Amino acid sequence: YRCRDCFGMEMSCQYCVVNQHRCSPLHIIEEWNGLFFQRIKLKTLGLRVQLGHTPSDRCYNPRPSKGDDFVVIDINGIHEIGLDFCGCETAQVRYKQLSRARWYPATTTEPQTGATFNVLEHFHLLSYESKISAYEFFHGLARRTDNSGLSPIRDRYSAFMRIVHEWQHLRQLRRGGRGHDPGGVAETKAGELAVMCPACPHPGKNLPSGWENSPPGTRWLYALFIAIDANFRLKRKAVSSDKMDPGFNAGWAYFVEEKAYKAYLSERANERQDRSTCVSHNAVNMADTKSSRGLAATGIGTVDCARHEFKLPNGVGDLQKGERYLNMDYLVFSTLVGFTVTMLNISYDIACQWSKKLWNRMDCMPTRLHIPHDNILVRYFVPKFHIAAHVAACQVNFSWNLTKWVGRTDGEAPERGWANANRVASSTKEMGPGTRRDTLDDHFGDWNWKKTTTLGRTLKRKMEEAVKWEREHRAALYDLEATVRPTLLEEWGLEVQLWEEDNAHPNPFESKVAPITQAVVRSQLAELEAKELQEGINHSLDVDVSPSVLISGGIELEDMQQRLKRDIANLSLHPTDKQREAIVHRTNALQRRIDSWTRYQQLYMPIVSTLRSSADTSSSAALKPQDFPLYLPSALSYFDQCHRRLMEYEWELRWAQAHDALHELRSHLRLRSHMYKFKDKHLRGQAASTRAQNLIASVEAKKDAAADKYKRARQALESLSSRVDKVAWEEKLRPLRHEDVRPMGDFAGGRTQGTGTISWIWLVSDGNTTSHSENERVQDCVRIEWCKARARAARWSEEVELLAEEMRRVLAFLEWQGHWWHERAVLRPSEKITEQEGLCAYAYRQAALRFAMRNSFQARWSFVPQLAVVSESVDVCNDDSGPSIDAPPMVMDFEE
Repeated sequence: YRCRDCFGMEMSCQYCVVNQHRCSPLHIIEEWNGLFFQRIKLKTLGLRVQLGHTPSDRCYNPRPSKGDDFVVIDINGIHEIGLDFCGCETAQVRYKQLSRARWYPATTTEPQTGATFNVLEHFHLLSYESKISAYEFFHGLARRTDNSGLSPIRDRYSAFMRIVHEWQHLRQLRRGGRGHDPGGVAETKAGELAVMCPACPHPGKNLPSGWENSPPGTRWLYALFIAIDANFRLKRKAVSSDKMDPGFNAGWAYFVEEKAYKAYLSERANERQDRSTCVSHNAVNMADTKSSRGLAATGIGTVDCARHEFKLPNGVGDLQKGERYLNMDYLVFSTLVGFTVTMLNISYDIACQWSKKLWNRMDCMPTRLHIPHDNILVRYFVPKFHIAAHVAACQVNFSWNLTKWVGRTDGEAPERGWANANRVASSTKEMGPGTRRDTLDDHFGDWNWKKTTTLGRTLKRKMEEAVKWEREHRAALYDLEATVRPTLLEEWGLEVQLWEEDNAHPNPFESKVAPITQAVVRSQLAELEAKELQEGINHSLDVDVSPSVLISGGIELEDMQQRLKRDIANLSLHPTDKQREAIVHRTNALQRRIDSWTRYQQLYMPIVSTLRSSADTSSSAALKPQDFPLYLPSALSYFDQCHRRLMEYEWELRWAQAHDALHELRSHLRLRSHMYKFKDKHLRGQAASTRAQNLIASVEAKKDAAADKYKRARQALESLSSRVDKVAWEEKLRPLRHEDVRPMGDFAGGRTQGTGTISWIWLVSDGNTTSHSENERVQDCVRIEWCKARARAARWSEEVELLAEEMRRVLAFLEWQGHWWHERAVLRPSEKITEQEGLCAYAYRQAALRFAMRNSFQARWSFVPQLAVVSESVDVCNDDSGPSIDAPPMVMDFEE
């Protein structure tokens, strides 16, 4: 006989191999049958495993397992062993005998299956890192035991699933210190088993005394940053029920307590929420219509720490029908009741809509979820990656970049966490409700713990980066300010300060030059003609149609022709009768409008009659309305006679048309980006993807139409410019190439954020050049650029301060937690010395771990004061100490 698990490959007789493996009963033994080695069980060779005694002691009352049939699951396979329990008078119950052997029993009464602590720890870590399911892991062990299928493997999958579920829960309770509490498991409080974020503000743990009375210039450093999001991949099928599978955690970790949550939802199930008034947010508008067929949960909503990506206690809950305010409100306030703050920053991709009537909705919630919001400064933000899909007003009012006292927070923390959690979705969607919640709680706890252990590296890297960019942006701001008069800087600085204090003041990041639109230009031309009539000057040749109305009508007809052409081109090969009828009606209506317009055109532009006559003689085929030449002034050659006033009118209208087209183009690009992000994040399945693709295709068509509109307008401007003496206009309205039509964050030619440039279409100002002098327009551009440069420098300066404060909080929290574990060591007295020693040993090991982490982090961050001093060489702050991780931070004033 030989052992495949012992060191060396020495051969032994039956007696020796059994005797050698009394302490290693789960090794794999092979027997030489005369031709080759074949596997044989130690039970067959006569090995009996005796529990309740040391291997050298004999039990005088051994009790075999039920039916002498016991299976142990270990890391090297599934083993059938001969197991004897101790039946002596002093013997413990059977499940305790197994536990003392580091074998976890599948049941507490007459156990016939156990799993070694070793295999459970191994599977636990594998499930965290590779997201392997219990099914895959167990069947992998079965194949390792016998990969031929000739020897039947005892099916213990259900037992293994139960063991794993209990193991995960007991580990959470142990790490939460519940075994050291005299009240035990029954007195576990909501969220108590969650791994807390050491860098977030926790009064009494890592905040200095009197922090709540700090002035606003310092208090922002103690603000809580949270981010809200939903994930529609972590769904659950409608299998099992809460009665059949209630789960172990009752709101003790990350998921909210299920009974109270569902009771609240059922009471207000018929409420409908307001539709979005921003860009058509599917998260809002589809919240009540999202398909939930065959699903008990369409996904989960979460509340995360926006700065450090931790899942927050009681911040997770199932979504039953899309991302409704009803669900998200409950999760947010369930989280916030566990914090005491005076300043709160909330990031949500639909914050512009969700924040409306939030406190009114809170008043309708259970009183236990109410927070004293009158004493808290609450600010709302849209994550940086999502904000480009919002309307212009939201991009300013909810911007992380433009708001003070937030550092370089981006608000996208949940998105980074989903990449880790989504890999477990394939297994959790088939679970019962309780098991799924407990499993996700376990994975979120591991995510938080990994984040805790890497805080030393991540905060160090962020600090090095922040100091570097703060120095560069502060220097760039000084260079820009050197070119601007001090009086202007003072005036602009006051405007920014007023807006930062209250967004009701004029926005300094917006241009003060009025935007150009076709409607505005038409109104201006009509007012000019009215003024001329009052002065006795009349250029109109018809009482109903003035020159400006003629040109405006011609441009409108041109747009109608292009739309009709596109719709005809998009018809299928076999259109329906209704589609053909609609096209015929539109064609006839266009023909009637063209006939009416050309009669007035002949009064103002007699040359067109000659041009049309010559065109008719050269072509015998009748032109369709969509192909009919309108002969606007821009379409005439240089030698054709046309009144200069008509050309000037068309120039003004075409200039506005070009700006309108660029505005439409930018809007469609933002909408397309938003729809792509929504599709990638939320939609699964062919039907939903097909509908989304059709919707995206319609937006794509509108984007192409806007680009064609701009090209027509620019071509007309190019034709008119020499005849109306317009110069230098090409610098603003450039030729539109295919690579120019891209979202703001996209970079052409393989460029990246650091090396690429923004397409010029996003840099064009819509300012009215006719009503402002060149100096005013230049000053307006410089003012906006200064405001942005100031904001960039301020955000990086705030980031340095905020990181230094977070480093200090991490060290203080670990110090507090170490002492907390020391106190737990003697918190629960026990009559048994061995139990007391076990409680103390575990508590002291946890305390030592926290102190070791604190010392490690402090050693990593010892360079921080030196880096901060370098930063101050370009800072306006007079404080020579710099940010320190050993004391509460000093305030750096960035106000101009």
